[in-house]
Amino acid sequence: MNYLTLLPVWDKLDETQQNLLINTASVRKFHRGNLLHSGSAECTGLFLVLSGQLRAFTVSADGREITLYRLFERDICLFSASCIMNSIQFDVSITAEKDTEVLIIPSDVYKSIMETSAPLANFTNEVMASRFSDVMWLIDQVMWKSFDKRLADFLLNESYIEGTDTLKITHEEIGHHLGSPREVVTRMLKYFVNEGLVSLSRGTIQIIDKKKLSDVVNG
Repeated sequence: MNYLTLLPVWDKLDETQQNLLINTASVRKFHRGNLLHSGSAECTGLFLVLSGQLRAFTVSADGREITLYRLFERDICLFSASCIMNSIQFDVSITAEKDTEVLIIPSDVYKSIMETSAPLANFTNEVMASRFSDVMWLIDQVMWKSFDKRLADFLLNESYIEGTDTLKITHEEIGHHLGSPREVVTRMLKYFVNEGLVSLSRGTIQIIDKKKLSDVVNG
């Protein structure tokens, strides 16, 4: 199968451009926990997710992580090819949250085609704008939303993503997603337990009352 046809602008590229992508793109598989890309100093290439789930995150000077956004099937990651974007320096790391298969387009190849293809350039700008919108939304959440609301929102979103109310996730992992120390996550989860919203066991959070969690988010 030619996975490159998953690119929304594939049909708008000429034959030479299509052949260049076909001859240089490659498919790789990553296991859960594998690091695919680390920081702006790397220019790994553009990722097109074929299956699985990726996490884009940044790390503070004191080593704390915070999730910027997730990438699912058919999503495209541009920040792993940050060198194609002039004057943009953004330290983003990419890790596999599940066993994941990605199509990798070399950065120099993508950039060379983007410079001669208006449809690809426009598509790239749209993806970039969408990702920056995700980041601005996150900044708004961190600055103006209390931690109980952020945690409740995270649990509901995680339940939706996984398709279950039984979440196999540690307090430390949640802390990495939300940019908060594990101890803060644990204290708030214990509060949620006392309020009858969730129950806790080792490595597992069971959502008991989604409506109450939603009330926390919207309250």
